[in-house]
Amino acid sequence: MNGNLSVLGRAMRTGQARLGLVLLSVVGFVVLFGHFLMPYAPDTIVGQPLADPDGSFLLGTDILGRDVLSRLLDGGLTLSWMAVLAAGLGVFLGCLVGLTAAYRGGAVDAVLMRAMDVLLSFPEIIFVLLFVSMLGRSTLLTSVLVGIAFMPGVSRVLRGAALPVVASEYVLWARANGLPPRQVLLREVLPGVTSPLMVETGMRLVWAVAAIASLSYLGFGIAPPAADWGLMVGENQDGLSVAPLPVLAPITLILMMALGGNLVAESVARTVGRTEGKR
Repeated sequence: MNGNLSVLGRAMRTGQARLGLVLLSVVGFVVLFGHFLMPYAPDTIVGQPLADPDGSFLLGTDILGRDVLSRLLDGGLTLSWMAVLAAGLGVFLGCLVGLTAAYRGGAVDAVLMRAMDVLLSFPEIIFVLLFVSMLGRSTLLTSVLVGIAFMPGVSRVLRGAALPVVASEYVLWARANGLPPRQVLLREVLPGVTSPLMVETGMRLVWAVAAIASLSYLGFGIAPPAADWGLMVGENQDGLSVAPLPVLAPITLILMMALGGNLVAESVARTVGRTEGKR
């Protein structure tokens, strides 16, 4: 565990990771404190539609006459917790399936991996849209579905990482001495795949932001009149040529969140790769 923390520390000292942390910090400030800084209620019509920025509306108004800055400051919290929940659920389920398949082997491994192959045959967005169209739109449901859609990819990565760990001498010794499978997996196998697990968590968080924002843009994510960055893009795209800020402002924050997370995750992946290459 200390070795994994050391790898993470080295990754965070790279210029790429620092830039990613700066971007994430800016977005995090908006997400956490934006609600307390917005000048107007985010769902209240306060001016003419698509008004230009001025002293009253620093980013202008949207297509319905709502303050863009207020909706921008209030629109990241739901997207953030949905992305964290989706990524966390996907990594948890994928880790559970991947480690179980690697540990059990044989028929259990074959059945689990074939089931994951079936899920992988569905594009993630199509998979989510299929169930949302049948069950209705809900933030919790969308987050869970995105997490389930991430499960097959995570499971295959962690199964591959766990196979050499399962075959190691200390795991074989633990199994030979009759330790319960749960204890072997948690105490012996899981610490051996912490590095790829961290990388997968970072990447899935980035993909969850993009997926949930895309679903809101398509009208299958967060329901109006809630303030949401993906929803803002879809609502105001018809007025893009007249007032670009209602579209460009939320896109900028979505890109900052995704780029920041990607830079940090890539830095960790490169550091892990260099560390393992020296062993």
